[in-house]
This record gives sequence, C-alpha cells and structure tokens, in this order.
Amino acid sequence: MTVQGLGRPRIKPEHRAYRTVDGHLRIGSVVYGIGAEVKDPDGWLWTLVEAMDGTRSAADIVAEVSRHHPELRLPAPDIVQAMTDLTEAGYVEDAAAPPPAELSERERERYGRGMTLLRWMDLRPRESAWEPQLSLRRGRVLLIGVGGTGGAAARDLVASGVGLLHCVDPDVVELSNLNRQTLYRETDLGTSKTDAALTALRALNSDVTVTGERREVRGPADLADLLTGPSGGGSPYDVMLLAADRPAVIRRWANQVCLASGTSWAEAGYRGPLVSVGVFTPGRGACWECLRSTEIERRDLRLAPGQDEEVASPRMPWNPVNAVTAGLSGSLLAHAALALLCGVPRIDPGCRFGLNLMVPGDPIMQRSERRSDCPACGTEPVRPGAGA
Repeated sequence: MTVQGLGRPRIKPEHRAYRTVDGHLRIGSVVYGIGAEVKDPDGWLWTLVEAMDGTRSAADIVAEVSRHHPELRLPAPDIVQAMTDLTEAGYVEDAAAPPPAELSERERERYGRGMTLLRWMDLRPRESAWEPQLSLRRGRVLLIGVGGTGGAAARDLVASGVGLLHCVDPDVVELSNLNRQTLYRETDLGTSKTDAALTALRALNSDVTVTGERREVRGPADLADLLTGPSGGGSPYDVMLLAADRPAVIRRWANQVCLASGTSWAEAGYRGPLVSVGVFTPGRGACWECLRSTEIERRDLRLAPGQDEEVASPRMPWNPVNAVTAGLSGSLLAHAALALLCGVPRIDPGCRFGLNLMVPGDPIMQRSERRSDCPACGTEPVRPGAGA
C-alpha cells in the first residue's frame, strides 16, 4: 500500500503522537511492541503527524508541512517518504475508506470496540481498519473439548464474531464441573455438554454459526475425520483448538494430524497456578513435539538415574482448577485463535506463553526452532499452514 493510495491519511487514534521534553516524537502509544520514538530536531515530523488528521489528502499534507517550514526547503518526496514510512509501520489508516460491504451496520455496531482494539494492535498497512474483523467473520474454527478451557474459549470466540465454530465433546454436565465451566448452569446438569454449549453460545451471538457433536476422540483418525468435516475432502476449518486433556496422548495426535493437513492449531490449559497456550502452524517454527523436546532438555529437574519426572510434578486424579485458571486458559486459547485467523497481533508460531498466578510478573515463554531430529516434523517436508 502506498500513501498516495490513501484518500485521507490519518494517524490511528490509538497511535496518536506526542512530543517528549527533548523534542522527540513518540507515536503508537507507550505499549511495548507498538510504540516508537523518532528524533525530530527540526520539528517538521511533528507538523506532519498533526496534519495527518484525516481531513487532508496526501498532496494537501505535503503542502501543509512545506508551508509551515519554508526555511527547511523540504523536498516533497522526503515528506511523502516519511508518510510512507509511518504507513508501512502500521500507524496510519485511511479516514476515507468505507467499511466493507460484507459487514452489516448491526455487525459494525456490535464489533466496533473490538475493531478499535485490533486497530491498536495491528501494525500492518490495511485498506480498511475493518479488515481483521472481516477475517474473523470468515474464520472457521474446530474446537475439541468444551469444558472449562474450551467453554471460555468458545464464549470469547463467539462474542468476538468468528464466523463458524464447531464444538466437540463426549461428556455431560456434572455438578463438579460448575466451579469452573462457566458456560453451563445448574439447569444443564445431566445434559450433553455440546447441546448445552450450543444453546448458550447461540443465545450470546445469533450472527455466528455454532454447530457441535457429542463425540469422543479415541485416536488420530478421529481428529483427522473431524478436520475433514461432514463433506470429506479438504479441511473446512482454518484453525483447530484443543481444549481436551484426555487421553494424555491427544496433543501428540493433534500435532500429527495438523502437520499432515497443514492446519494451524493451538492448545491451552492449566497446571495448578500455571496457565498457558501453545500456538503452532505447520511449516512455520517448531511443532508441538519440537517444543516439548526442547523444553525437556532445557529443564534441570536434578532427578536421580531412573527416576520418573512425575516425582517432580505429580499428577492428580483430576486437575486442581477454579473458574479463574480455566477462564484465563480459555481466553488465551481464544486470543491465539483470533491471532491465527486475522494476524492481529502477529504471533510467530512454535511457542508457548502464559502466566504464573503465584508470581505476578513471572511470565511463561517457551520457544524453539524446528528440530531436524523431531519424530513428527523433522524427517519429512511439512505442508505449510494457512495461519496468519
């Protein structure tokens, strides 16, 4: 995108610039990963961003800057280049761009606050600030597991306006679920989780297509069958989300199936106060097996020869959890799905991130390169995924 192609270039409202005490220009807010600071000894960059208020064409902005700084005799191409640099950095939008016709007025009102958040985090030049929301509207997600993590993820995805969500779970709602699975009510006890989830999710947002089935995943063939959808053939889903924790090998199955189909996927959960999400796209960074192998090598549990690592992190018959840990893991899973669908924010796959509720400020961040010795992706070419 060139700045000349913008009808009325405007600094995004969330990225409004200000001048520091030493005359530098700060733009993009003070959020790490978004903001930037630029030296502006002659003051003309400040004039430029002030003129980029959405009321002028690119040519009028050049004229405005030249008029305010005649002593500098600024070449017009230099001013245009500065506007281009700001645009390519993601700080500029076109105030004259109409919203996409595909989004109704009702949808624009409903998702208006979400659009501004995406615009804030988006550092890619766009024809319209609504493009990421439109990508969500077109997005198709397969969700395996609709318990605490999955129910929260489903709620957030449907509220955010994802186009289609297909939910899969074999269980019924039990009383012990209700301390964390906030998608369900006491009146749902004994009801299939998928049936109860569909009722709740459709009531939340009738503009989203929500489907589901009561089904248990017993092996990779079941996941592959779910990914191909009812029509068979290619996958009808853009992203698969794994929020199930049994059988224990299900993450390995998901990794295997998504590598074979080229499907981007994410998995999330909690282990006591540790809440995290893993994000993967075949052909881009580590797969789940790569990341797991790297993390095993990185840890130093100081185990005696022959000791099982379970002694360092014992498994319970059930996962200790409450509504907070389940909800946070589900929201992180939904966040990963939104990023994979629309590219905002940009998350390089092949990583796991999250937080430790015991120690605020102690983040979880694991990353690995793709490993040549990986039993899942290291021996054969991986089909590239379509994730953002």
